[in-house]
Amino acid sequence: MIFEQIPTSGDRTFSYLIGDEASKEGALIDPGYDAEKLLEHVKRAGLKLKYVINTHSHYDHTGANEPVLRATGAELAAFGRGDVPLRDGSVLRLGELELKILHTPGHTPDSICILAGDVLVTGDTLFVGKVGGTDYGEGARAQYESLHKKILTLPPETRIFPGHDVGLSPSSTVGREKENNPFLRRRSFEDFVELKRNWLAYKREHGIP
Repeated sequence: MIFEQIPTSGDRTFSYLIGDEASKEGALIDPGYDAEKLLEHVKRAGLKLKYVINTHSHYDHTGANEPVLRATGAELAAFGRGDVPLRDGSVLRLGELELKILHTPGHTPDSICILAGDVLVTGDTLFVGKVGGTDYGEGARAQYESLHKKILTLPPETRIFPGHDVGLSPSSTVGREKENNPFLRRRSFEDFVELKRNWLAYKREHGIP
């Protein structure tokens, strides 16, 4: 499998390039900015871009969709929209490589994670040591369910690659997050929301950047 984590401009955003080595079919995940830079990565990897995939609809993850689509002839795949409207459990194929879609609402209603082998691209659902922003009601409840019923059920060695470099490192694993992420260590939804409400104070108290 070809897999690249690509820092782009904006709010420390990550885009991802993933592809099948044999067929050279590829997908670009979350082209929020810097279409020219991303297209150069596609070219350098020798990939024929089949899909542009958005983990959710915020502009910092979708802003360069159109120039990339025009330049490559790829199809847009996103939850409930695009050329390939995705659902929970959808599978996209790049040659022999399968990308499984996990619907993980919370940060937005259309948030997804993308599982390819032992790699999970989490968008703004889960960061390293943190979680994506939500309200304190329905959004937080949806996120809590997504984290515990979808992500934490994966094997602990599953590698996590988030949508922004805002955590303690650019990547992690499910097992490491389960042990160390304070949001995932909370024993109830009420405790989870309490941490969200008091996150700035918690960070100061524990020296978290």
